[in-house]
Amino acid sequence: MARQPAKTLWYDRPRYVYLEFCVEDSRDVEVVIEDQRLVFSCRNADGVEFYNEINLYARVNSKDSREKRSDRSITCFMRKWKEKVAWPRITKENIKPAWLSVDFDNWRDWEGDEEVERAMVEQYAELLEKVTEKGPPPAMDDLDDEL
Repeated sequence: MARQPAKTLWYDRPRYVYLEFCVEDSRDVEVVIEDQRLVFSCRNADGVEFYNEINLYARVNSKDSREKRSDRSITCFMRKWKEKVAWPRITKENIKPAWLSVDFDNWRDWEGDEEVERAMVEQYAELLEKVTEKGPPPAMDDLDDEL
């Protein structure tokens, strides 16, 4: 049986680039993450072989990159060599293979997000203060000792 590329989704974050290979019930999964290339292969429950090779847009830290398999897909998170630099695409070449798409459910414009992130941290800190400023716990002497 001939091998075929797996449908692949990708999205960009400040420190990592994420790739999700959409193969249900994958077996014999192999992921090789190199500094400028990723190679993925596996089989599904029907024995169909999948193979993807991607020359990456920029360099990644292969030693700090991982993959995670679930029943529906294999997700690779690759640590960028240069953090906080947006990738306009995942491939080195300015072409878009038919099997590769942007994961718009997870995509967000993160450039300049530091202010938003700081505001969220401040909001969380205020919430923690409110939680710790509680009064004494309620009396529980009216509860039965029997279950």
